[in-house]
Amino acid sequence: MTSDSAVPASSLNTPSLVSPILIPSASTPPTATPLKLGVMASGSGSNFEAIAQAIADQTLQAQIQVLICNNPGAKALERAERSGIPAVLLDHRTFATREDLDRQIAHTLKQHGVEWVIMAGWMRRVTQVLIDAFPDQMLNIHPSLLPSFPGIRAVEQALSAGVKLTGCTVHYVHLEVDSGPIIMQAAVPILAEDTPTTLQARIQVQEHRIFPPAIALAAAQKAGVAPTTFFNAAV
Repeated sequence: MTSDSAVPASSLNTPSLVSPILIPSASTPPTATPLKLGVMASGSGSNFEAIAQAIADQTLQAQIQVLICNNPGAKALERAERSGIPAVLLDHRTFATREDLDRQIAHTLKQHGVEWVIMAGWMRRVTQVLIDAFPDQMLNIHPSLLPSFPGIRAVEQALSAGVKLTGCTVHYVHLEVDSGPIIMQAAVPILAEDTPTTLQARIQVQEHRIFPPAIALAAAQKAGVAPTTFFNAAV
């Protein structure tokens, strides 16, 4: 789960490296029917809001059909309410098994006409039940340069390992945690004075940059069209 702790603005401006061949250009106007997204979030919902803002700015050609949240009181629910986006609370504590939860998630997403499932800070392992309901149309974002540091506390893992570079990855969801094919990455240098809070904040900046174009890229690859069909601005 990402941190909402305040950090100095200057610490957010560290240069990053974004997968260069995957950045859509701004030369071609969008022509396709908007993608129908269902977003899953457990915490603050900052990536959910970044996607919603990209849609509002008409850079990402999509619409969010529903937000699903598993934690009562999560800030993601507040963000959805402010944005006028339907939100459904499915508290995982009320389900006997992970499969039961995922059946209800799949049912809810399909009820809302969702085509692409976007895990934006979803802090629960999904099962094959949900993956099979949306084959090759589930995306996740992870705060490391996969395959390095999968799983929980990825930022702390990177700091403990003493590496000089980390970042974030948008990838397809497979049953094994953080193992699906990579769609887009952004690299973030680790500074000598970094703490988990400051590093997480800089990684989040890059998450917000790459998630919308990564969604467009995945959808374009599946449809066999140019990424600019769904994304009309450079990252």
